[in-house]
Amino acid sequence: MSDTQASLGYGITFEMAPAETPTLFTYVSEIYDVTPPSDTTDSVDVTHMQSPNRTREFISGLTDPGEMSFEQNYVPGSASDKALMSAKGKRKWCRITFPNGVQAMFYAILQSYEKSAPTDDKMTATVTFKVSGEPILTDPAAPRNLAAPAVTGVAKVGAPLTIEPGIWAGAMDLTYQWKVDGANIVGSTGQSYIPLIGDIGKGVSVAVTGANDAFSTSVTSAETADVVA
Repeated sequence: MSDTQASLGYGITFEMAPAETPTLFTYVSEIYDVTPPSDTTDSVDVTHMQSPNRTREFISGLTDPGEMSFEQNYVPGSASDKALMSAKGKRKWCRITFPNGVQAMFYAILQSYEKSAPTDDKMTATVTFKVSGEPILTDPAAPRNLAAPAVTGVAKVGAPLTIEPGIWAGAMDLTYQWKVDGANIVGSTGQSYIPLIGDIGKGVSVAVTGANDAFSTSVTSAETADVVA
């Protein structure tokens, strides 16, 4: 028996763009519990006086592409909050990217943006889009980097540097390669690096590679300031 191909939904991203400029996507952050569009097809009763054996007959009617929704950690005044507020009454071109690189793309109208701010729990929002027309489901594609990786910490001998990997769409795994002056540091493939004396006067960066089952994409962070003693 072969291994299951099941996977977690962790890593799904959602983006939306104006319908008139469908390449200018805005990434919506802090989402969870995504519900992709789901079709429902009407059944039309076509029973007539000679239907065989006094049994009703049906044909397929029109298909309703349904709704797409997600829950979100509500951050008042954030870029995502402003983008969702401004989406009211506008047709959007939406993109869900699954961790394996498959994308669901569809036109939709923001149907509700319901926010909650409880006294003793986190603020959340429930966002629902009404899908318009038939969604497109793509083949797996290469991972996309939505926010660049960055090295954090002080570039100093003996002081650890760490990597913030950025935001990735369609990546199931991330790997790291530390660099000094653009050259790979052999064996330095973890999420942190401690500069050595030989690194003094040189900048440190990291190449982050996002991968799914079929593709990989690498993005290199900006270099730190030159390492000091």
